[in-house]
Amino acid sequence: MSQAHVSPEQWQRIAADAQHRCGYCQTQEAIAGMPFEIEHIVPRKLGGSSDESNRWLACPRCNRFKGDRTHGLDTVTQATAPLFNPRRQVWQDHFAWADGGVTIVGLTPTGRATVYVLQMNNPYVTRARYVWVAWGWHPPRD
Repeated sequence: MSQAHVSPEQWQRIAADAQHRCGYCQTQEAIAGMPFEIEHIVPRKLGGSSDESNRWLACPRCNRFKGDRTHGLDTVTQATAPLFNPRRQVWQDHFAWADGGVTIVGLTPTGRATVYVLQMNNPYVTRARYVWVAWGWHPPRD
């Protein structure tokens, strides 16, 4: 999504609400080595609005894998489940850290579908998380 459609004030409010972390993988913007994006939770293509209530901060990796999806495969039940909504749901209700903060585990159908669709444990990000954990930068403490 083009960031030009987000006012600086809206950007700051959303980033502050998200604690400058990706709403999906919880990566902190300060350690990611790239700017984060304001994404549409429900994509505009699927009828989502550009209101602040449908926007959240996401790392480019999660945002690209999410694309225009709102649902994904729950790898346990093999059923379709809604993806995590960082605006309306609590991260800890759907996910947990494993391997000392290197791997994200989905606890619910929504959590598992989100981990699967967004490829939240792909080899590139898990290698980075190993370094972040070693330096004490990750996972977030709250």
